[in-house]
Amino acid sequence: MSYDAAPGRYDDMEYRSTGRSGLKLPALSLGLWQNFGTDRSEETQRAILRRAFDRGVTHFDLANNYGPPYGRAEENFGRYLRDDFAPYRDELIISTKAGWDMWPGPYGQGGGSRKYVLASLDQSLRRMGLEYVDIFYSHRFDPETPVEETMMALDRAVRSGKALYAGISSYSAAKTSEAAAIARDLGTPLLIHQPSYSMLNRWIETDLLDELEDQGMGCIVFTALAQGLLTDRYLDGVPADSRAARADSTLAGLSDDVLERVRALNAIAVARGQKLAQLALQWCLRDARITSAVIGASSVEQLDTNLDALHGPPLTDAELAEIDRHAVDSGINLWAKQTED
Repeated sequence: MSYDAAPGRYDDMEYRSTGRSGLKLPALSLGLWQNFGTDRSEETQRAILRRAFDRGVTHFDLANNYGPPYGRAEENFGRYLRDDFAPYRDELIISTKAGWDMWPGPYGQGGGSRKYVLASLDQSLRRMGLEYVDIFYSHRFDPETPVEETMMALDRAVRSGKALYAGISSYSAAKTSEAAAIARDLGTPLLIHQPSYSMLNRWIETDLLDELEDQGMGCIVFTALAQGLLTDRYLDGVPADSRAARADSTLAGLSDDVLERVRALNAIAVARGQKLAQLALQWCLRDARITSAVIGASSVEQLDTNLDALHGPPLTDAELAEIDRHAVDSGINLWAKQTED
């Protein structure tokens, strides 16, 4: 079936400024980290993307290694872009990243080298069938590569017309400051930082948000639902088929104490007439310095549930205080700031 976007797609979405730049992003962006490779039917993937855009989600967040297998999410998205969204390209913000291992040999193992970063961008553009992406990120800080080299690669990506803006992800506050100063001197200021953040993973509150405000950078957070932990799924314990049940998961070995916090937070959500996931997303967006939160979805129904978080009642001071009693770091963050500083 051909696709015509909903005429009222911009009626209900909130758009926030990205730092001190002129770019606005939807308060909730759709990430393709999971569910857009071979792990979900193409019919479902297409339905999720269409529904997201129909509800005002203009930002689609990808990376070179999203799948499975690596690269498949970009390939699939490129096909849907051609089939469904080509007429709306100028209404979309499409981002991708380079930083983790992608192809065999010493130049494909990730990091921040100029060789890897720029080769990866070219590959991503080919997979998606695009001439440029709107935002191109350094996906992680690389302690084996000078920050100058990585920033020069991002600068080259923008100057070549293959990206409109440059960003970084999972850099500490100190490394963010260093990277931002270099990028500014090169003439390509960093637009945005993408860190992990949730009620159970609050590391950015210590110093990163202040640093981003000082630098005029936006902040778009990922894992706001703690990879599903801040949903209804774990209220009765760890299901055998859940992500937390896998030995390689960042949620492996959840303690009873963490699960009790999740239940307490759920009780607050229920009292507000919300699902826990909706409360968790609304809580992440309470700080005006956060431009957007990246959400995932395995179905249209789940997408709608998450997007409905934007219509929740305002959080009161009493509710925020009660949330703070239970929303504490819980040792679930694989992507926390680097410890080099």
